[in-house]
Amino acid sequence: MKILTFTGRTPSEALKKAKMDPNYDDMIHIDTKEIQKKSLGREAIYEIVMGIEKSEHDTYQHPQTRMPKDERPISQKSADVLYDISSAAQQISQISEVKDPLYQYQDKTVAKNSYEPKELKDIKSEISKLGDKVKIIQNMFWDEKSPDIESAIPSEFAEIYRLASQSGMNRDHLDGIMQMTLEHMPFKMKENSSTVKRYFQTLLRKMVPVRRESKPSVGNKKVIMLVGPTGVGKTTSVAKLAARYSYLLEKRYKVGLVVLDTYRIGAVEQLMQYARMMKLGIETVVDPVDFASALDSLKYCDYILIDTMGSSPYDKDKIEKIYECLDGNEDKYNIDVVLVMPSSIKYEDLKATYDNFSSLNIDTLMFTKLDETRGFGNIFSLAYETKKPISYFSVGQEVPEDLVAASSDFLVDCLLNGFNRSKA
Repeated sequence: MKILTFTGRTPSEALKKAKMDPNYDDMIHIDTKEIQKKSLGREAIYEIVMGIEKSEHDTYQHPQTRMPKDERPISQKSADVLYDISSAAQQISQISEVKDPLYQYQDKTVAKNSYEPKELKDIKSEISKLGDKVKIIQNMFWDEKSPDIESAIPSEFAEIYRLASQSGMNRDHLDGIMQMTLEHMPFKMKENSSTVKRYFQTLLRKMVPVRRESKPSVGNKKVIMLVGPTGVGKTTSVAKLAARYSYLLEKRYKVGLVVLDTYRIGAVEQLMQYARMMKLGIETVVDPVDFASALDSLKYCDYILIDTMGSSPYDKDKIEKIYECLDGNEDKYNIDVVLVMPSSIKYEDLKATYDNFSSLNIDTLMFTKLDETRGFGNIFSLAYETKKPISYFSVGQEVPEDLVAASSDFLVDCLLNGFNRSKA
């Protein structure tokens, strides 16, 4: 092998010199290193080491014939390609930092973007295209199974498919939505992974059912019952809602609390303390027959919030007691039943929980502990599957700050880009 070296003040400058060599296409990149550090009065020097295979007859041999068949395991080949991707990404970063020399002589008061040579625009365009290709190659080595849909996924769609799948979204839902995207997305938008992601993000937003927060009308009160498994944060969520309706909206509404969770003394004491702090009326119910009278005693309130006993989704007896309370209401009050579930469990467990509480005629969904997970596709899939709207998200433990009215924008942004409390 013949070894050639090229030097420059930056790796990109050295690479440019290498590309000027007529045999560049036959070269193999061996190493890039800094051979002289920058110091006072002395420029840094970088060296790129390239190699060209030699045969007995030719000075340089064509790359198609110089290499023996690669018998390495596919995992090793993948690692080499990913190494090259990393190197390419570094080069992109270095190229993007190069400034046009003309800027150094411009008046400092002139805006920097007031002059942009065509050559610089072309460089930026090429950088953008190269970055997109690097992203596509990275996703080609994603180790998940390919989607079980009729048409193949274009390479530009690989990143968005990987993100959605790793978020915990149900595979059947994802494949169906991806098929829909492939069929209806404008052809021109399919050429770039960034536009694919924006299109997919917009589509998901339209598919998330959300219940907008509404206020009590004159002469009517809103009665909200929170139900769900043990330990999902129902009692804390009741306190957050009470503080929200009492102090955070444009009007300070009268709020009353009803506690059915007499099995857990700590829960009763916790709500009693919140009620004293916020000067709220509170009633406890031991037997289902007392439920209607507890609501009547708080009829002066605009909002009545009901905290129920936590139970396993498979504990039919406790769920039946909650149903008896609802049944004893005899339609005197319109009770909005909110199923509270943690966002940190997989879709199959969310679906099982919903199925077992569905006998209570669930109206909306509330998800807690969004700050304790990194996958949000399970939330999307449950709402998409059940067609039940989401009303609130709990994004932390603080009362009342960490409760936000649900929005499809926030959920889909979490799903594709990760949780960001500042966007709640």
